[in-house]
Amino acid sequence: MSTRVERDGDGPPGSLALALRLGGIVLIAAVTLVPVLVTGPVVALARGGEAARRHAWSRLTTLLTRLGPAFVKAGQVLGTRRDVLPAAMCDELATLRDAVAPLPAWRAREVLAEVYGDEVDTLFAEVDYAAVASGSIAGVHRARLASGREVALKLRRPGIERVMRLDLHLVRRVAGLVAGLPPLRGVPVVEVVDAMCAAVLGQLDFDREAASLARLRAELAVVPRVWVPRVVPEACRPRCIAMEFIPDLDVDAAARCSPAARRKFAASGLTAIYEMLFVNGFVHCDLHPGNLYFTESAQVVVLDAGFSVQLSERLRLLFADFFLNMAIGDGDKCAAIVVESSAEVRPDADLPGFLDRMADLVRRSHKLSAREFSLMAFATEMFDLQRRHGIHAASELIFPLLSLLVIEPTIRELDPQADFQELARPVLMKGRFSSR
Repeated sequence: MSTRVERDGDGPPGSLALALRLGGIVLIAAVTLVPVLVTGPVVALARGGEAARRHAWSRLTTLLTRLGPAFVKAGQVLGTRRDVLPAAMCDELATLRDAVAPLPAWRAREVLAEVYGDEVDTLFAEVDYAAVASGSIAGVHRARLASGREVALKLRRPGIERVMRLDLHLVRRVAGLVAGLPPLRGVPVVEVVDAMCAAVLGQLDFDREAASLARLRAELAVVPRVWVPRVVPEACRPRCIAMEFIPDLDVDAAARCSPAARRKFAASGLTAIYEMLFVNGFVHCDLHPGNLYFTESAQVVVLDAGFSVQLSERLRLLFADFFLNMAIGDGDKCAAIVVESSAEVRPDADLPGFLDRMADLVRRSHKLSAREFSLMAFATEMFDLQRRHGIHAASELIFPLLSLLVIEPTIRELDPQADFQELARPVLMKGRFSSR
């Protein structure tokens, strides 16, 4: 994953900046987590050890939210690593939301002037400086080009890169220290954190995201009813992406549509993910409801390609083979593929035990009806088996699995009867056996 971005600051963070930020983190962590020493035992006595652990992980998500955008995004990515982290912890990390107040209109005006310089008055006929959407990295503004064309401007927050680099630098240092602790020996702490940092920093690279959007638009053109906004290259800058403006996006639009339309939405959304995973190997990993919309004209709209990854050809084929064999219930083959695609098999790994239990999981899942089958339940059990038997998944493989887990609740809400395995079959055949 590329992490090349235009710098908002002057080089790497200095020692003083690191020390001050570290002191702030320690203070916030103490205020947030120390009370758990009192409330944790109370919860354990009243509701049991599992409830106490969930209470502790809940306070962890509160801490990450208070620490800021780098930690929120890091927590979101780490929450996918169910092969090395407890499931209850991952469940809590999955609740992290990237909700930040937009820049004031006067500040957005200043930032756009900084980004476009003298061109701002000639390139744009009109700009709405009140954001129509906002996250920790960027806000989105509606604008009209001098040509009359309406565009959406994804404008990066000023100074956000320096803040995130500073925080992630500290995260890497801490990871290097804790990796040597006895409870974490054998766990690929540094590798997991490095992959997480790369994923977070990749979302700052707007040149890369613009290219990713253009690529997704081209590759998903074969999926009926899927709409990826067109990038407007002449109005893009390293800190701002200009794209086609899609009006009237509403997270509740699907609820107003007929059951038949909702089933079409579900099929199109799943087919789009499968096309990314099995055919092209280029995957949008963050299709939560803020990035995936459904329109009353029966379109599925895909936005925000900042968190996209390219699978190697080897892992694309292994991923496709896994799902193909899962669709026919070949548990032994699926188990072997998981081991083949892993980043590491620990010296003390129980390989025979893992192969037996993984094969059994696939066979049990194959017998479930569409309503009973849950990707989340399947992935949680698979990752738990990997963690307990010493099989560490490749970081590259975690992100495409994340794309499926993120979209599953939306698909289930649209069509409770959606058959994830059956809908995958034609795309699997295309991706596995046709020439690319």
